[in-house]
Amino acid sequence: MRLAALGLSALLSTVAPTMAAAQSPAQPPSQTEGAWTPPRSALSSAMPTFEEDTALKAAVAAQTRPAADRARDAARHPYEALTFWGLTPGMTVVEIEPGGASWWRHILEPYAAATGGRYVGVGRPLEGMGVEAGSADFILVARAFHNWSRDGRTQPYLKAFYAALKPGGILAVEQHRSAEGLNVADVASTGYVPESYVIHEAQDAGFVLEARSELNANPRDDHDHPFGVWTLPPVRQSQARDGSAALTPDQRATFDAVGESDRMTLRFRKPE
Repeated sequence: MRLAALGLSALLSTVAPTMAAAQSPAQPPSQTEGAWTPPRSALSSAMPTFEEDTALKAAVAAQTRPAADRARDAARHPYEALTFWGLTPGMTVVEIEPGGASWWRHILEPYAAATGGRYVGVGRPLEGMGVEAGSADFILVARAFHNWSRDGRTQPYLKAFYAALKPGGILAVEQHRSAEGLNVADVASTGYVPESYVIHEAQDAGFVLEARSELNANPRDDHDHPFGVWTLPPVRQSQARDGSAALTPDQRATFDAVGESDRMTLRFRKPE
């Protein structure tokens, strides 16, 4: 599938992201309509003020993290992303669908332990969130909306997250981002969804979009990959599952040069 390139701002690697608070649209789009994006005139570039979090820096720098995880920090910006999302010491942190080798867990779990907080990994949100209703401070969803949109889980999951969070609690989202104006049903199988889809679904569940960042933007990613987002690092799929097609060495090198996917980085909050 040939998807349009995003034309995003240059990738930031070590500096704080440009981010913005956005207002709700008067007429939110359906999944098949041209997607709504918060007007830039309504956005602010002000960074929230946090003291340097030495415990978080230590968790990110820890040699106990797998070497393969640490090698991806330049593309994932863990300290900057978690600071942008509003992670602070002592929080009850819930990671959704972390899997057996969660990249974020190796940072969040020791950080929570070191700061008197709590880490909870939740694999099946509708079967119990692992925390009491209204007790979570921070819920992280990393690269999952493309799966949920394909089988109707998005709204039930978001409503479960809303119930689990304290008033004022944070929903942090990192997600592979497609071009706008595309039908979610057409692109979700590639691993990407439009940013406006995630914003609209979260707002529909009651969340307020507080800020958005281009920290994980990648203008080299045109989203046109033979095996979807999984063609890119770190998965680097190079052959069809049935063996019918495979990348040449030159093609493999081209996709490796793209780096990790273009991703949205969003902060939502449950109203007080």
